Amino acid sequence: MNEQPPGEDVERLLARRRALEARALQTPGLPERLRVLRAWQARRLARTYEELRRNPRYTEAVEFFLNDLYGPQDFSRRDRELSRAIVPLRRALPAALLEVLTKAVELDVLTAELDQAMLGQLQQRPLTDASYALAYRTLGRGAERQRQIDLTASIGADLERLVRHRWIGIALRAAHVPARAAGFGVLQQFLERGFAAFTHMGSARALLQAIRERETHLMQKLLGADPAAGSLLTCERAVDARG
Repeated sequence: MNEQPPGEDVERLLARRRALEARALQTPGLPERLRVLRAWQARRLARTYEELRRNPRYTEAVEFFLNDLYGPQDFSRRDRELSRAIVPLRRALPAALLEVLTKAVELDVLTAELDQAMLGQLQQRPLTDASYALAYRTLGRGAERQRQIDLTASIGADLERLVRHRWIGIALRAAHVPARAAGFGVLQQFLERGFAAFTHMGSARALLQAIRERETHLMQKLLGADPAAGSLLTCERAVDARG
């Protein structure tokens, strides 16, 4: 069996991203509803990890997860840069860094697909803890939710491993000006922020374990919630009580 060339998965993911963007632009009101949903979800994540964010050891890494992986902003510019840069990146980037980018794009695409599906369940109902939990449970798709969690933890683990190699950090710094000049500044900044966050933190084991456990438990609570009593706040409190 022939091996797939590096970057082929990225190209397929970017095609899915373009299809999602086209659908959003063709559906009246959908872009604004997506922005509202993503901002609402970002606030939930910030609430869930507030105590870790306040810990100086983890602040930068938590900010990276909240802003660069799950942030409410539009990542389409980063993805467009990657689409243009994929051929030179295959030559210039270590395979491990290209894999981090690929996983980040997959996470973005998967999140965008689930967000659009969630809005289909919410329809025109106001976005509240209760309506979100009901839409989440009705939509299901637990395997894809689990994939989101796995990708997040995997990106963190990859970055923790990469920062041990000083030459990768040196290469990133050396690429800063050429990348911006070539129009790939957003991609470069994403990699630099991730690398810096995990360099300053040291071991990421406790943080990644907390993310995996909290998000998995919350997912399970939401998917199994009693439709009459389940709400996001109720499920979050169950996660908090569990520790």
